[in-house]
Amino acid sequence: MEEYSKDEVTPPDAFGIVEAGVFRSNIPYHANFSFLRKLKLKTVVVLSPERPVRAVTEFLDENGIDMIHLGKLTWSSASWKPMSDEMLKEGLQYVLDVERHPIMVTCTFGIYQTGTLVGCLRRLQNWNLNAILSEHNMYGGERTRYFNVLLIEIFDLDLVTLPLNLPEWFVRQQMMQAAEAMESKAVMK
Repeated sequence: MEEYSKDEVTPPDAFGIVEAGVFRSNIPYHANFSFLRKLKLKTVVVLSPERPVRAVTEFLDENGIDMIHLGKLTWSSASWKPMSDEMLKEGLQYVLDVERHPIMVTCTFGIYQTGTLVGCLRRLQNWNLNAILSEHNMYGGERTRYFNVLLIEIFDLDLVTLPLNLPEWFVRQQMMQAAEAMESKAVMK
């Protein structure tokens, strides 16, 4: 039986699988690096305004993982929104570009910005709002913020330009939903 060190089985605190090839988490620490290597990440999207510590950026560089720091777009002083529409739009476009997979979306706690982006992805996937909020609350718990939930509900999905190379899971879901819509129309006739 192969032995594993503690590092190899230590995912980041708020780690989760969003879809095949798409992960979410808080900003990782050194103890998480062995685990992250096993994911064979191509891209990490950082949604926090602060840049990750040097150990994290060096780990990403050493492992050929492209870090996209969208967090500098987080705060808009002229708005109540906890994240800018531009940041959400860009983040979703990265997540939906299979050429960037495997991809991990992170923020400081893995709750606020990450949860908002994942919630907007779920809306693009036509999830029921109750299911979206249930998933959001599972990660945020008592720390869930009203303005993040509100932004999930009102974000304009028409801002998102779908990339040419969509993941199979997204294409399959879109096809199933289109087929269901056609069946519903046929039944109503």
